[in-house]
Amino acid sequence: MKKIMSIARQFRDDENGAAMVEYTILIGLITALVIAAVVAVGIWAQGKWGALCTALGIVC
Repeated sequence: MKKIMSIARQFRDDENGAAMVEYTILIGLITALVIAAVVAVGIWAQGKWGALCTALGIVC
């Protein structure tokens, strides 16, 4: 149990670990925003293609 507490204290006091967690959260947020943007553009493009197909009277 003392070894676990020692490791926990080292991790708590290590600033590199905190920076790593912050960068990981930042990367996760950026990734989520990029995925959301790609999905939004895909939905927008699908709507435009659908409207074009309807206007031309063809099945896409």
